[in-house]
Amino acid sequence: MYPDLEGKVAVVTGSGRHKGLGEAIARKLASDGVKLVIHDLGAANGDLAPEHGVGASDEMAEVAEGIRAINPDVTAFQADMREEAQVEALIAHAVKTYGKLDILVNNAGVGYLFGPLVDATQDMWDTVINVNLRGGFFAMKHAIRQMQTQEIEPGWGRGRVVSVGSRGSKSGSALTSSYIASKHGLVGLTRSAAIEYGGEQITVNAVCPNHVTTGLGSWQNEYMAEKRGQSVEDYLASMRDRIPLGRVGEVEDTANACAFLCSGQARYITGEAMNVSGGEEMH
Repeated sequence: MYPDLEGKVAVVTGSGRHKGLGEAIARKLASDGVKLVIHDLGAANGDLAPEHGVGASDEMAEVAEGIRAINPDVTAFQADMREEAQVEALIAHAVKTYGKLDILVNNAGVGYLFGPLVDATQDMWDTVINVNLRGGFFAMKHAIRQMQTQEIEPGWGRGRVVSVGSRGSKSGSALTSSYIASKHGLVGLTRSAAIEYGGEQITVNAVCPNHVTTGLGSWQNEYMAEKRGQSVEDYLASMRDRIPLGRVGEVEDTANACAFLCSGQARYITGEAMNVSGGEEMH
């Protein structure tokens, strides 16, 4: 669909889980000929990084192998987004493997440490902010540094950064205070970076999906339904009722938006936080 993406190199963080947004984004980019680095944490680690929220190394390998059926140029790399040295190594791995880095998709995030604000611990707050926002900053910093060393490609530019925000980047939601704060911050970071690096032909945008029933999303459905005293079916029905297009989001909806923002067709778009919400979020 986007011929100018053929041969580009992308890092997609948080892409090591089956049925996740990251996997869908990676698959879409691979179908357009993009060479990929699949990333995830690699191992669960207690309540702050449980199995339902983390792509383990075996699962990462399976995701990468599945995408190789579309495009053979796929590698996987394990890193903790909270640690700058590990994020820097992730970007360096892409450059060492493929010789350059054209695209960063900031998708890694913690979307499972939910609960009342007054019950949140410092460790819970720090984990969400440090992965969703600080990790996004680290990845953006080192990706843009690399992009600055590369030539401007006529009709495309020098680089693309696309961060995965949320409907929660623009509005509030009960029981998700740290997540909402982190996603608002990610959009602010996106807009500031877009101003700083637009003159170098590096575009920086965000996509803001509403709820998508991924593997993690299924856990979120069960959690939120229980807190509201509803069945999962009733919870999803109420969600569909408030979405003008009448359905919840699918991973492909967000993946398609990301691919567009990575393409040459989006070369004059930067600093945007694009809603992918079926009309649920309109500002």
